[in-house]
Amino acid sequence: MTFMETLAIAWEGLTLNKVRSFLTTLGVIIGVASVIIMLAVSAGAEATIAEQINSLGADLIIVGPMRGIPGASRTFVYEDALAIAESVRNIVGVSAEQFSTQNIKGGDSALDAISILGVTPDFPQVRDYELASGRFFSVEENDRKTKVAVLGYGIAQDLFGTQDPFGQQITIGSTRFTVVGVMEPKGVVADVDYDGRVYIPITVVFQKFTTTAVGSDRVRTVYVKAESREVMDSVIAQITAVLAERHDVDPSQPDFSVQTQQDIISTQEATTEAFRNLLAWVAGVSLVVGGIGIMNIMLVSVTERTREIGLRQALGARPWDVQLQFLLEAIILSLVGGLVGVLTGIGGAYIFNALGTMRTELVPASVPLAFGAAATVGIFFGYYPATQAAQLDPIDALRRE
Repeated sequence: MTFMETLAIAWEGLTLNKVRSFLTTLGVIIGVASVIIMLAVSAGAEATIAEQINSLGADLIIVGPMRGIPGASRTFVYEDALAIAESVRNIVGVSAEQFSTQNIKGGDSALDAISILGVTPDFPQVRDYELASGRFFSVEENDRKTKVAVLGYGIAQDLFGTQDPFGQQITIGSTRFTVVGVMEPKGVVADVDYDGRVYIPITVVFQKFTTTAVGSDRVRTVYVKAESREVMDSVIAQITAVLAERHDVDPSQPDFSVQTQQDIISTQEATTEAFRNLLAWVAGVSLVVGGIGIMNIMLVSVTERTREIGLRQALGARPWDVQLQFLLEAIILSLVGGLVGVLTGIGGAYIFNALGTMRTELVPASVPLAFGAAATVGIFFGYYPATQAAQLDPIDALRRE
Protein backbone atom coordinates (compact mmCIF):
# COMPACT_ATOMS: atom_id res chain seq x y z
CA MET A 1 0.00 0.00 0.00
CA THR A 2 1.43 3.35 -1.05
CA PHE A 3 1.84 6.38 1.19
CA MET A 4 -0.80 8.35 -0.73
CA GLU A 5 -3.33 5.53 -0.34
CA THR A 6 -2.66 5.42 3.39
CA LEU A 7 -2.99 9.21 3.56
CA ALA A 8 -6.32 9.06 1.74
CA ILE A 9 -7.64 6.44 4.18
CA ALA A 10 -6.47 8.52 7.14
CA TRP A 11 -8.21 11.62 5.77
CA GLU A 12 -11.40 9.67 5.15
CA GLY A 13 -11.32 8.36 8.73
CA LEU A 14 -11.17 11.93 10.06
CA THR A 15 -13.91 13.29 7.82
CA LEU A 16 -16.33 10.57 8.93
CA ASN A 17 -16.36 12.24 12.38
CA LYS A 18 -16.09 15.94 11.50
CA VAL A 19 -17.40 17.34 14.77
CA ARG A 20 -15.15 15.12 16.89
CA SER A 21 -12.16 15.94 14.69
CA PHE A 22 -12.86 19.67 15.01
CA LEU A 23 -13.21 19.50 18.79
CA THR A 24 -9.97 17.53 18.99
CA THR A 25 -8.10 20.25 17.11
CA LEU A 26 -9.40 23.00 19.43
CA GLY A 27 -6.73 22.25 22.03
CA VAL A 28 -3.97 22.66 19.44
CA ILE A 29 -5.62 25.78 17.98
CA ILE A 30 -5.78 27.42 21.40
CA GLY A 31 -2.21 26.40 22.25
CA VAL A 32 -0.70 27.69 18.99
CA ALA A 33 -2.71 30.92 19.09
CA SER A 34 -1.63 31.43 22.72
CA VAL A 35 2.06 31.09 21.82
CA ILE A 36 1.79 33.71 19.06
CA ILE A 37 -0.39 36.16 20.99
CA MET A 38 1.56 35.93 24.25
CA LEU A 39 4.89 36.46 22.53
CA ALA A 40 3.33 39.41 20.67
CA VAL A 41 2.19 40.89 23.99
CA SER A 42 5.68 40.48 25.45
CA ALA A 43 7.32 42.05 22.38
CA GLY A 44 4.83 44.91 22.50
CA ALA A 45 5.62 45.57 26.15
CA GLU A 46 9.36 45.65 25.44
CA ALA A 47 8.87 48.00 22.47
CA THR A 48 6.69 50.33 24.54
CA ILE A 49 9.28 50.51 27.32
CA ALA A 50 12.07 51.20 24.82
CA GLU A 51 10.07 53.95 23.11
CA GLN A 52 9.17 55.58 26.40
CA ILE A 53 12.79 55.62 27.54
CA ASN A 54 14.02 56.91 24.17
CA SER A 55 11.33 59.61 24.20
CA LEU A 56 13.11 61.17 27.19
CA GLY A 57 15.85 62.28 24.82
CA ALA A 58 18.09 60.85 22.14
CA ASP A 59 21.68 59.81 22.83
CA LEU A 60 21.14 60.52 26.50
CA ILE A 61 23.56 59.75 29.33
CA ILE A 62 22.17 59.69 32.86
CA VAL A 63 24.51 60.60 35.71
CA GLY A 64 23.65 60.39 39.39
CA PRO A 65 24.86 59.33 42.84
CA MET A 66 25.61 55.62 43.25
CA ARG A 67 22.90 53.86 45.19
CA GLY A 68 23.95 51.87 48.23
CA ILE A 69 26.95 54.05 49.07
CA PRO A 70 26.37 56.08 52.27
CA GLY A 71 26.62 59.81 51.69
CA ALA A 72 26.99 59.52 47.89
CA SER A 73 23.87 61.62 47.26
CA ARG A 74 25.29 64.46 49.38
CA THR A 75 28.49 64.65 47.34
CA PHE A 76 26.71 64.85 43.99
CA VAL A 77 26.18 68.59 43.59
CA TYR A 78 25.35 71.29 41.07
CA GLU A 79 29.02 72.10 40.52
CA ASP A 80 29.45 68.56 39.13
CA ALA A 81 26.99 69.40 36.35
CA LEU A 82 28.78 72.66 35.63
CA ALA A 83 32.13 70.84 35.48
CA ILE A 84 30.71 68.31 33.00
CA ALA A 85 29.32 71.10 30.81
CA GLU A 86 32.66 72.92 30.85
CA SER A 87 35.10 70.02 30.49
CA VAL A 88 33.41 67.27 28.44
CA ARG A 89 33.65 67.43 24.65
CA ASN A 90 31.20 66.18 21.98
CA ILE A 91 28.05 66.98 23.94
CA VAL A 92 24.99 69.00 22.95
CA GLY A 93 23.95 70.08 26.42
CA VAL A 94 23.74 69.28 30.13
CA SER A 95 20.64 69.43 32.30
CA ALA A 96 20.84 69.13 36.09
CA GLU A 97 17.62 68.30 37.94
CA GLN A 98 16.32 68.50 41.50
CA PHE A 99 12.80 67.88 42.79
CA SER A 100 10.51 69.42 45.32
CA THR A 101 6.82 69.00 46.11
CA GLN A 102 4.79 72.16 46.78
CA ASN A 103 1.27 73.53 46.75
CA ILE A 104 0.46 75.89 43.88
CA LYS A 105 -2.02 78.71 43.44
CA GLY A 106 -2.81 80.42 40.17
CA GLY A 107 -5.83 82.04 38.56
CA ASP A 108 -8.81 80.92 40.62
CA SER A 109 -7.40 77.46 41.34
CA ALA A 110 -5.16 75.82 43.91
CA LEU A 111 -3.34 72.50 43.51
CA ASP A 112 -1.79 70.42 46.26
CA ALA A 113 1.42 68.38 46.26
CA ILE A 114 2.58 69.26 42.75
CA SER A 115 6.02 68.15 41.52
CA ILE A 116 8.35 71.12 41.11
CA LEU A 117 11.33 70.27 38.92
CA GLY A 118 14.33 72.53 39.13
CA VAL A 119 16.29 72.32 35.88
CA THR A 120 18.87 74.17 33.86
CA PRO A 121 18.24 76.10 30.60
CA ASP A 122 19.40 73.18 28.42
CA PHE A 123 16.50 71.04 29.67
CA PRO A 124 14.24 71.24 26.55
CA GLN A 125 17.12 70.51 24.18
CA VAL A 126 18.62 67.70 26.25
CA ARG A 127 15.29 66.00 26.97
CA ASP A 128 13.76 66.57 23.48
CA TYR A 129 10.82 68.33 25.12
CA GLU A 130 9.38 71.23 23.16
CA LEU A 131 7.36 74.24 24.26
CA ALA A 132 3.70 74.62 23.32
CA SER A 133 3.80 78.37 23.91
CA GLY A 134 6.02 81.05 25.38
CA ARG A 135 9.67 80.38 26.12
CA PHE A 136 11.98 78.59 28.51
CA PHE A 137 14.03 80.50 31.04
CA SER A 138 17.52 81.68 30.08
CA VAL A 139 21.00 81.10 31.50
CA GLU A 140 20.96 84.62 32.93
CA GLU A 141 17.63 83.99 34.69
CA ASN A 142 18.98 80.75 36.16
CA ASP A 143 22.18 82.45 37.36
CA ARG A 144 20.23 85.35 38.89
CA LYS A 145 17.67 83.05 40.52
CA THR A 146 14.84 84.81 38.75
CA LYS A 147 11.38 83.67 39.86
CA VAL A 148 10.06 82.40 36.52
CA ALA A 149 8.18 79.18 35.81
CA VAL A 150 7.28 77.00 32.84
CA LEU A 151 4.11 74.97 33.32
CA GLY A 152 3.46 71.42 32.27
CA TYR A 153 0.55 71.28 29.85
CA GLY A 154 -1.82 69.68 32.36
CA ILE A 155 -0.94 72.15 35.11
CA ALA A 156 -1.60 75.05 32.74
CA GLN A 157 -5.04 73.64 31.95
CA ASP A 158 -5.86 73.06 35.62
CA LEU A 159 -4.84 76.56 36.70
CA PHE A 160 -5.91 78.75 33.79
CA GLY A 161 -8.21 76.67 31.59
CA THR A 162 -8.51 78.32 28.19
CA GLN A 163 -6.72 81.51 29.29
CA ASP A 164 -3.19 82.20 28.10
CA PRO A 165 -0.90 81.57 31.10
CA PHE A 166 1.94 83.68 29.68
CA GLY A 167 2.75 86.54 32.06
CA GLN A 168 0.37 85.28 34.75
CA GLN A 169 1.44 85.10 38.37
CA ILE A 170 1.41 81.84 40.33
CA THR A 171 2.41 81.07 43.91
CA ILE A 172 4.58 78.03 44.57
CA GLY A 173 4.74 77.41 48.29
CA SER A 174 4.97 81.00 49.53
CA THR A 175 6.96 82.37 46.57
CA ARG A 176 5.44 84.20 43.60
CA PHE A 177 6.56 83.27 40.08
CA THR A 178 5.86 84.65 36.64
CA VAL A 179 4.77 82.13 34.02
CA VAL A 180 6.91 82.45 30.88
CA GLY A 181 5.94 79.29 28.98
CA VAL A 182 3.94 76.09 28.71
CA MET A 183 5.43 72.75 27.68
CA GLU A 184 3.83 70.70 24.93
CA PRO A 185 1.65 67.71 25.94
CA LYS A 186 3.82 64.69 26.74
CA GLY A 187 1.70 62.54 29.01
CA VAL A 188 2.95 59.80 31.30
CA VAL A 189 6.33 58.29 30.47
CA ALA A 190 7.82 55.58 32.70
CA ASP A 191 5.24 56.36 35.41
CA VAL A 192 6.14 60.07 35.40
CA ASP A 193 3.43 62.61 34.50
CA TYR A 194 5.38 65.26 32.61
CA ASP A 195 2.24 67.35 32.09
CA GLY A 196 1.69 67.51 35.86
CA ARG A 197 4.94 69.28 36.66
CA VAL A 198 6.17 72.86 36.99
CA TYR A 199 9.67 73.65 35.69
CA ILE A 200 11.69 76.41 37.37
CA PRO A 201 15.41 77.38 37.54
CA ILE A 202 17.33 74.88 39.63
CA THR A 203 19.03 77.71 41.49
CA VAL A 204 15.61 78.84 42.76
CA VAL A 205 14.92 75.31 44.03
CA PHE A 206 18.21 75.46 45.93
CA GLN A 207 17.32 78.86 47.36
CA LYS A 208 13.65 78.38 48.24
CA PHE A 209 12.81 74.69 48.46
CA THR A 210 15.94 72.88 49.69
CA THR A 211 17.06 72.83 53.30
CA THR A 212 20.71 73.20 54.23
CA ALA A 213 20.48 69.98 56.24
CA VAL A 214 20.24 67.85 53.10
CA GLY A 215 22.65 69.95 51.03
CA SER A 216 21.45 73.20 49.49
CA ASP A 217 23.04 72.48 46.09
CA ARG A 218 22.52 68.73 45.96
CA VAL A 219 21.50 67.43 42.52
CA ARG A 220 19.41 64.33 42.01
CA THR A 221 20.25 63.62 38.36
CA VAL A 222 22.31 65.12 35.54
CA TYR A 223 21.34 64.37 31.94
CA VAL A 224 24.00 64.75 29.28
CA LYS A 225 23.12 64.67 25.59
CA ALA A 226 25.90 63.42 23.33
CA GLU A 227 26.31 64.63 19.76
CA SER A 228 25.80 61.12 18.38
CA ARG A 229 25.83 57.46 19.37
CA GLU A 230 29.32 57.13 17.93
CA VAL A 231 30.81 59.39 20.63
CA MET A 232 28.81 57.95 23.57
CA ASP A 233 31.70 55.83 24.87
CA SER A 234 34.08 58.77 24.67
CA VAL A 235 31.65 61.07 26.48
CA ILE A 236 31.06 58.47 29.22
CA ALA A 237 34.81 58.11 29.72
CA GLN A 238 35.24 61.88 29.99
CA ILE A 239 32.37 62.21 32.48
CA THR A 240 33.81 59.39 34.59
CA ALA A 241 37.24 61.01 34.62
CA VAL A 242 35.88 64.47 35.53
CA LEU A 243 33.70 63.22 38.39
CA ALA A 244 36.30 60.78 39.72
CA GLU A 245 38.77 63.66 40.01
CA ARG A 246 36.23 65.99 41.63
CA HIS A 247 35.07 63.36 44.13
CA ASP A 248 38.60 62.03 44.70
CA VAL A 249 37.58 58.41 44.10
CA ASP A 250 38.95 55.51 42.08
CA PRO A 251 37.22 55.46 38.65
CA SER A 252 36.83 51.69 39.04
CA GLN A 253 34.95 52.20 42.33
CA PRO A 254 33.04 55.46 41.87
CA ASP A 255 30.44 56.98 44.18
CA PHE A 256 28.40 57.99 41.11
CA SER A 257 26.70 56.08 38.29
CA VAL A 258 26.88 56.75 34.56
CA GLN A 259 24.45 54.90 32.35
CA THR A 260 22.82 55.23 28.96
CA GLN A 261 19.25 54.69 27.85
CA GLN A 262 20.31 51.36 26.39
CA ASP A 263 21.47 50.27 29.84
CA ILE A 264 18.03 51.07 31.22
CA ILE A 265 16.32 49.31 28.30
CA SER A 266 18.50 46.23 28.85
CA THR A 267 17.53 46.17 32.53
CA GLN A 268 13.86 46.42 31.61
CA GLU A 269 14.26 43.68 28.99
CA ALA A 270 15.73 41.37 31.62
CA THR A 271 12.59 41.93 33.66
CA THR A 272 10.23 41.36 30.74
CA GLU A 273 12.17 38.24 29.73
CA ALA A 274 10.95 36.50 32.87
CA PHE A 275 7.43 37.60 31.98
CA ARG A 276 7.88 36.30 28.43
CA ASN A 277 9.16 32.94 29.67
CA LEU A 278 6.15 32.60 31.95
CA LEU A 279 3.81 33.31 29.04
CA ALA A 280 5.65 30.77 26.87
CA TRP A 281 5.26 28.09 29.54
CA VAL A 282 1.54 28.83 29.85
CA ALA A 283 1.14 28.54 26.08
CA GLY A 284 3.25 25.37 26.08
CA VAL A 285 0.94 23.80 28.65
CA SER A 286 -1.99 24.59 26.35
CA LEU A 287 -0.25 22.72 23.53
CA VAL A 288 0.43 19.73 25.76
CA VAL A 289 -3.22 19.65 26.81
CA GLY A 290 -4.17 19.73 23.14
CA GLY A 291 -1.79 16.85 22.47
CA ILE A 292 -3.30 14.80 25.27
CA GLY A 293 -6.70 15.41 23.71
CA ILE A 294 -5.42 14.07 20.38
CA MET A 295 -4.00 10.94 22.03
CA ASN A 296 -7.22 10.34 23.93
CA ILE A 297 -9.39 10.59 20.82
CA MET A 298 -7.01 8.43 18.81
CA LEU A 299 -7.12 5.69 21.47
CA VAL A 300 -10.92 5.84 21.38
CA SER A 301 -10.77 5.68 17.59
CA VAL A 302 -8.55 2.59 17.70
CA THR A 303 -11.05 0.86 20.00
CA GLU A 304 -14.04 1.81 17.84
CA ARG A 305 -12.37 0.71 14.60
CA THR A 306 -10.94 -2.60 15.77
CA ARG A 307 -12.89 -4.62 13.18
CA GLU A 308 -11.78 -2.20 10.43
CA ILE A 309 -8.15 -2.71 11.47
CA GLY A 310 -8.56 -6.49 11.47
CA LEU A 311 -10.23 -6.42 8.04
CA ARG A 312 -7.43 -4.30 6.58
CA GLN A 313 -4.80 -6.64 7.96
CA ALA A 314 -6.69 -9.67 6.60
CA LEU A 315 -6.69 -8.05 3.16
CA GLY A 316 -2.92 -7.64 3.24
CA ALA A 317 -2.21 -4.44 5.14
CA ARG A 318 1.03 -4.65 7.08
CA PRO A 319 1.31 -3.50 10.74
CA TRP A 320 3.38 -0.58 9.45
CA ASP A 321 0.51 0.49 7.14
CA VAL A 322 -1.93 0.47 10.07
CA GLN A 323 0.51 2.37 12.28
CA LEU A 324 1.14 4.95 9.57
CA GLN A 325 -2.59 5.44 9.01
CA PHE A 326 -3.32 6.34 12.61
CA LEU A 327 -0.12 8.35 12.95
CA LEU A 328 -1.11 10.36 9.88
CA GLU A 329 -4.53 11.00 11.38
CA ALA A 330 -2.93 12.44 14.51
CA ILE A 331 -0.48 14.54 12.47
CA ILE A 332 -3.26 15.86 10.24
CA LEU A 333 -5.28 16.88 13.30
CA SER A 334 -2.30 18.70 14.80
CA LEU A 335 -1.26 20.38 11.52
CA VAL A 336 -4.78 21.57 10.73
CA GLY A 337 -5.09 22.80 14.30
CA GLY A 338 -1.67 24.42 14.00
CA LEU A 339 -2.60 26.21 10.76
CA VAL A 340 -5.87 27.50 12.16
CA GLY A 341 -4.07 28.43 15.39
CA VAL A 342 -1.45 30.43 13.47
CA LEU A 343 -4.14 32.37 11.62
CA THR A 344 -6.06 32.90 14.87
CA GLY A 345 -2.91 34.01 16.70
CA ILE A 346 -1.90 36.50 14.01
CA GLY A 347 -5.42 37.87 13.79
CA GLY A 348 -5.76 38.01 17.56
CA ALA A 349 -2.48 39.91 17.93
CA TYR A 350 -3.60 42.55 15.43
CA ILE A 351 -7.08 42.81 16.97
CA PHE A 352 -5.67 43.26 20.50
CA ASN A 353 -3.32 45.93 19.19
CA ALA A 354 -6.08 47.77 17.33
CA LEU A 355 -8.91 47.52 19.84
CA GLY A 356 -7.26 46.85 23.21
CA THR A 357 -5.19 48.99 25.54
CA MET A 358 -2.27 46.55 25.44
CA ARG A 359 0.19 46.97 22.60
CA THR A 360 1.20 43.85 20.68
CA GLU A 361 3.93 43.29 18.11
CA LEU A 362 3.95 40.09 16.07
CA VAL A 363 7.19 38.13 16.48
CA PRO A 364 7.90 36.50 13.07
CA ALA A 365 9.81 33.61 14.68
CA SER A 366 6.75 32.70 16.76
CA VAL A 367 4.85 31.48 13.68
CA PRO A 368 7.21 28.64 12.63
CA LEU A 369 7.91 27.94 16.30
CA ALA A 370 4.24 27.46 17.12
CA PHE A 371 3.50 25.51 13.94
CA GLY A 372 6.52 23.25 14.48
CA ALA A 373 5.43 22.66 18.07
CA ALA A 374 1.99 21.63 16.82
CA ALA A 375 3.52 19.10 14.40
CA THR A 376 5.73 17.71 17.17
CA VAL A 377 2.71 17.37 19.44
CA GLY A 378 0.88 15.39 16.72
CA ILE A 379 3.79 12.98 16.21
CA PHE A 380 4.53 12.56 19.92
CA PHE A 381 0.97 12.03 21.12
CA GLY A 382 -0.12 10.11 18.03
CA TYR A 383 2.67 7.54 18.12
CA TYR A 384 1.30 5.51 21.06
CA PRO A 385 -2.25 5.08 19.69
CA ALA A 386 -0.82 4.23 16.25
CA THR A 387 1.46 1.60 17.79
CA GLN A 388 -1.49 0.11 19.72
CA ALA A 389 -3.45 -0.19 16.48
CA ALA A 390 -0.54 -1.88 14.65
CA GLN A 391 -0.12 -4.44 17.44
CA LEU A 392 -3.73 -5.72 17.27
CA ASP A 393 -4.02 -9.40 16.31
CA PRO A 394 -6.04 -9.67 13.05
CA ILE A 395 -8.05 -12.70 14.20
CA ASP A 396 -8.98 -11.16 17.56
CA ALA A 397 -9.78 -7.90 15.81
CA LEU A 398 -12.18 -9.60 13.39
CA ARG A 399 -13.92 -11.46 16.22
CA ARG A 400 -14.58 -8.30 18.21
CA GLU A 401 -18.04 -6.79 17.81
